[in-house]
Amino acid sequence: MRPDVGISRRVLIGEGAAALGGSGLEGGERREASRLWTDLWGDEPGSALLDADYPVSHERAAVYAAAVRRRAAGEPLAHVTGRVGFRHLTLRCDRRAFIPRPETEGLVELVLARVTTGRVADVGTGSGCIALSLATEGRYEQVVGIDRSAEALQLADENRRLIGAQVAWVQGDLCDGLRSAGLDALVSNPPYLTTQEYADLDRSVRDWEPELALASGADGLEAIARLLDAGLRVVRPGGWLALEIDCARAALCARRAGACGWTDVAIHADLFGRERYLLARRSNAP
Repeated sequence: MRPDVGISRRVLIGEGAAALGGSGLEGGERREASRLWTDLWGDEPGSALLDADYPVSHERAAVYAAAVRRRAAGEPLAHVTGRVGFRHLTLRCDRRAFIPRPETEGLVELVLARVTTGRVADVGTGSGCIALSLATEGRYEQVVGIDRSAEALQLADENRRLIGAQVAWVQGDLCDGLRSAGLDALVSNPPYLTTQEYADLDRSVRDWEPELALASGADGLEAIARLLDAGLRVVRPGGWLALEIDCARAALCARRAGACGWTDVAIHADLFGRERYLLARRSNAP
């Protein structure tokens, strides 16, 4: 690509698409090149078509060319642009945490349909996407985001300040530090890949996103099993547990939840029709 003074947006994006041609995007090079432009500058989708023949400044052309090179080398789009959309939010995004996915938006929707007040905790908060969505869309007394990674919590707090939401961050392992029966809902998108599944991941994920957010032991269920147990301690009677799970192990997760003592256990599908979410309640019985 040539960051010339006076090059038009149309030509610049065309050259970006050509540069991305060998990066495995399977025919989506033009779309990816256009999205890269809009995400870099925070423009609305489709804005790249407006004034497409108007000259782009040398500085913007150079920034765009560098971003295309990073994307062509395999770096995730959200890392290249430093931003990602999640529900109604635009969040900062980098290697410190797992990139929020559209599927996780459905987990937030299920929680909001059941619990909009009280005290909720997002375990394994990462970028803070779930906690911040709950804080801005619900009417909670308190939202807590927990993560083992100090770097992830730093990113989450940058997003909190960017959005202006009220969330308390806690560095800890799963439910450690939460008081007994103190939550109206415990929410988590925990790691749920087996050790082998993590090793077999495409490099576009494995090389750029933290293993801590992805792998969970030989069976992929270590974190979920611990959350099912610990959740019974920290969720109040009648309160909710909401987990994102691997669709291949949905039925197994549901059986384990029932065996642990959770009631009203149900599996819900994501926007692609895959069994992606486990919801359950803590019994009202003492």
